[in-house]
Amino acid sequence: MTSSHTDCHYCLQSLHGRKYALRDENPYCVTCYDSLYANTCEECKQHIECNSKDLSYKGCHWHERCFKCAKCSRSLVEKPFAAKDKVLLCTECYSDEYSSKCFHCQKTIMPGSRKMEFKGSFWHESCFVCQYCRQPLGTKPLITKDNENYCVPCFEKQFAHHCYSCKKAITSGGVICHDQPWHKECFVCAGCKTQLSGQRFISKDEYPYCLDCFSKLYAKKCAACKKSITALGSAKYISFEERQWHGECFNCAKCSVSLVGQEFLTWQDDILCHECGSA
Repeated sequence: MTSSHTDCHYCLQSLHGRKYALRDENPYCVTCYDSLYANTCEECKQHIECNSKDLSYKGCHWHERCFKCAKCSRSLVEKPFAAKDKVLLCTECYSDEYSSKCFHCQKTIMPGSRKMEFKGSFWHESCFVCQYCRQPLGTKPLITKDNENYCVPCFEKQFAHHCYSCKKAITSGGVICHDQPWHKECFVCAGCKTQLSGQRFISKDEYPYCLDCFSKLYAKKCAACKKSITALGSAKYISFEERQWHGECFNCAKCSVSLVGQEFLTWQDDILCHECGSA
């Protein structure tokens, strides 16, 4: 402004025909105004005169000519920029210095764009997709295989084993029996339904049985002790004329000597050693 009758509020010199600035409705000559109120430029550390354009960002000020990228020196006036420790950078220089690289495409994730983080790596939102169906994963549950990410339905369709019992996908743990996968909770005795994971069992027709159920349903009975003959415990047994004995029960009915591997005679339902049978 120019005045013909006002004095400077600070130095009291006449402002007649001189430029001045107003602050709180008080006039100041340019020299007094700059010394009292002008901001200091962050770049050149000089006052930003009242007749210069003052550009500000987060409480800091620059001359228009000083508002430029600290790395490539290009003007940032009316252009997008980023700040790091009060240092101004154009978006390209900031990206080169500080921005993350996309794990998938290896290109820079530009400032202001949305990025996804998973296991310490970063992706463009458009790159963070299921490897199979290509749908965005966002914050959905996912499974990683060979450094590729899959949504749970696609992973199950492509890679997961399916339980022999319920036919549903096994996503963790599981039990293998005769090369067939089972959920731990599905691996139960076919007779009494007791869980068999970690327990002794016997398989028949590809289904597992606890020892008690197998003995009741399928095991042969020893002709001597009448107890079940199973494949566990004493695995050896003797079979003769549709009768079976535990190895330890195959003894002479009179003298109790073991007849395993020995000649023997039969008398009605008894078996006898050669001496007792000849007597």
